[in-house]
Amino acid sequence: MESWVHAGSWEEIRRTPKTVKGGESGIAVFYHDGEVFAVDNRCPHMGFPLHTGSLCDGILTCHWHHARFDVKTGGTLDPWADDVSTYRTEVKDGEVWVEPFSRQKRNVEQYRRRLREGLEQNIGLVIAKAVVGLVEAGEPIEAIARIGVEFGTRHRRGGWRSGLTILTAMVNIAPKLDRRGRILALYQGLVHVARESAGMGTRFLLEPLPGEVDPDRLARWYRRSVEVRDVRGAERVLLTAIRAGVPEERLADMMTAAVTDHFYMDTGHALDFQNKAFEILKHIGPEHREEVLTSLLPQLSEAERSEELHRWQSPVDLVTPLRDAFARLEELEFGDAVGSVDERALVERIRGDDPLKTVSKMTEALEKGLSPVRLAQLVVLAAAERIERFHVQNDFGDWITVLHTFTHAHAVHETLRRSLTKEGVRAVFHGAMSVYLDRFLNIPAAKPPNPDGSPGSDPGDPADLLQLMEKQQQVVEAAVWTSAYLDRGGEKGRLFNTLGHALLREDAEFHSFQMVEAGMAEHDRWEEEDSSLAQEATRTMILAMTRYLAAHAPTARELPHTARIAWRLHRGEKLFEEPGE
Repeated sequence: MESWVHAGSWEEIRRTPKTVKGGESGIAVFYHDGEVFAVDNRCPHMGFPLHTGSLCDGILTCHWHHARFDVKTGGTLDPWADDVSTYRTEVKDGEVWVEPFSRQKRNVEQYRRRLREGLEQNIGLVIAKAVVGLVEAGEPIEAIARIGVEFGTRHRRGGWRSGLTILTAMVNIAPKLDRRGRILALYQGLVHVARESAGMGTRFLLEPLPGEVDPDRLARWYRRSVEVRDVRGAERVLLTAIRAGVPEERLADMMTAAVTDHFYMDTGHALDFQNKAFEILKHIGPEHREEVLTSLLPQLSEAERSEELHRWQSPVDLVTPLRDAFARLEELEFGDAVGSVDERALVERIRGDDPLKTVSKMTEALEKGLSPVRLAQLVVLAAAERIERFHVQNDFGDWITVLHTFTHAHAVHETLRRSLTKEGVRAVFHGAMSVYLDRFLNIPAAKPPNPDGSPGSDPGDPADLLQLMEKQQQVVEAAVWTSAYLDRGGEKGRLFNTLGHALLREDAEFHSFQMVEAGMAEHDRWEEEDSSLAQEATRTMILAMTRYLAAHAPTARELPHTARIAWRLHRGEKLFEEPGE
């Protein structure tokens, strides 16, 4: 018994529990019903010492939050607490000995199981602990996200919505974050999936159509089903195409055509969610196509179609000239040129107040050989400038109005980068008209930030930006600080990590996650080229992100507080003590 630890005499432990070295924070040894039991002294819920708890009828109860454990097996009766580790004991010559090696070993599979349980029970702390454990164990981010996607696509009858969009966005920005930021990103995404799925019912898929079916015919059937809001018919057609091995690019084209048959569907969310679904498939694998892609369909049953709205028809009819332009596109062979027109002037035109001229100029640009992908990128830039110049005297809710346009335009850009189709190009024009409709939110336009200091001076510490956002509505001040940081050559990597933390330390609403992810992605696209327009565009994306985040901070920060608890518990800190004790 060389490795065993002496806990005391049988008589001593009968009178009072003992603690010995071992485990995470010591081992608690108890006498109960003629036997001796040993468990980790650290309550797995919040770390309170279990030797101070109560033991009755084989149930050990922690005195902090009343988590209950079977003292023999360590199993918990409460789903919000983890099982506690147990240890072998032996009585020899009236003395009690404990083997200081747990019978249960925490491993990656256990953390995966706990993550699934946390999602099922919608318990934030359980999710946070599992994420911390998995990340610290070296589990790939994609593998962790896969668990959330599998859960969210199955256990929400209403299909794909904001939770899975947030999770995908956070997986996308994770490479720009430090380790703690990656934990927060995954945790935030997974918690939103759990919250949105709670009590929403299980989604059961239909069977595909029997026999062989022509893919072109399937595409027509799918489009017709979406047109008449026949979600179940569209689901069966889509499943048939997937099972038949239709390539992912062709699936995307089929789905994009159906969404863009209508203008700016569901304030842009329909295309945005679809884009995110295809993005997450790149992370978690094509074997998840059936549950992921079909999860997009329920929202289409009641999706708003903007060509039916008054503001798209009066006082200026936007619908008829767009349809005329789309007819011209049918006869057009797309080019792949960049810079074949005055791109800065075209961006200004898109942000202008003559939508009919905008449609004409965009069509002419395509006829001159401008790449539709590039045109989509220019629309994104125009939409970002709406946010960069959004005046804080506007109604606060209108931040979301300009955000919708921006994230839709970003989704269009990414969709066309994935696969260029004439049906998809229609959405570029939809986005441009939404930029036009948002014009009143730049009247007056916010003044460009006027930072102090000169290039070459100390750019400052990005932590100062976080401090600025500790106070509400520091939109102008945050933009000035960020502008100065960029002018002085501040490192963008540090700034992006800081912006990520500015988002993730808040109880952020859905659109803030969209803003940061789309802004970072579009910044990186422009960063790939060397031009004066690209330099302007990268700056615009950063300032748009900064202003939006500053407008929506601070919050109560309940979610990140839970993640911080999980992080501290994983490190073995004693939460029940005041700092410095």
